[in-house]
Amino acid sequence: MTFENRHVVITGGTGALGTAVTEALIGNGAICHIPAFDSAESARFTLAGKERVHIVPGIDLTDEQAVTEFYEGLPALWGSIHIAGGFDMSPLAETSKDAFLKQINMNALTCFLCIREAVKKMRITGGGGRIVNVAARPGLEPREGAGMAAYTASKAAVAALTVCLGEEVAAEGIWINAVAPSILDTPANRAAMTKADFASWPKVEEVAATILHLASPENGAGRGAVVPVYGKV
Repeated sequence: MTFENRHVVITGGTGALGTAVTEALIGNGAICHIPAFDSAESARFTLAGKERVHIVPGIDLTDEQAVTEFYEGLPALWGSIHIAGGFDMSPLAETSKDAFLKQINMNALTCFLCIREAVKKMRITGGGGRIVNVAARPGLEPREGAGMAAYTASKAAVAALTVCLGEEVAAEGIWINAVAPSILDTPANRAAMTKADFASWPKVEEVAATILHLASPENGAGRGAVVPVYGKV
């Protein structure tokens, strides 16, 4: 796959999956633009300072104006990969309205705003492009989301946006797809679930490889898909 001199946005690019995606992209010639909000995570980002990695600090992806201005300031855009989001696990009776809306905003709203602005940017050149979202297994299989209704609903919205908007812009050569991971094998997830079978979890590098294919020029036909990346479970 070649992304030589193609500009790609990666939201959540300083996290575990985002780092794997960014590393794979720059290894294939891409120029990466990462809107960063979490200063502590950005400080730990191992790819900071790389020639083809541009971090833009202080971008709140739930702020419509901030997202619009970020995309408007970019060069001609080939790809936009949307990893940023949040997680909440709480039973129904303990989930407040604010907690529910926070998940919708962090996962679904950020995805929607970034898709919208990426499409606008891609339309300027008329050369098409690739958008990849990150849903989640509970978003495809809601029974898996018992005890985390807000998160499940927000990721189901990401999956629905992928399919409906993917159809809307397909004629312009803009492919929109998503991946739906199960529990990713990250240090944070291992620390939270110490007795789990880590070997069965999908690795961030494996999920990144799927994202890279969907975002690549070599993906000439795949669109409107939400691809399960569940590993062995």
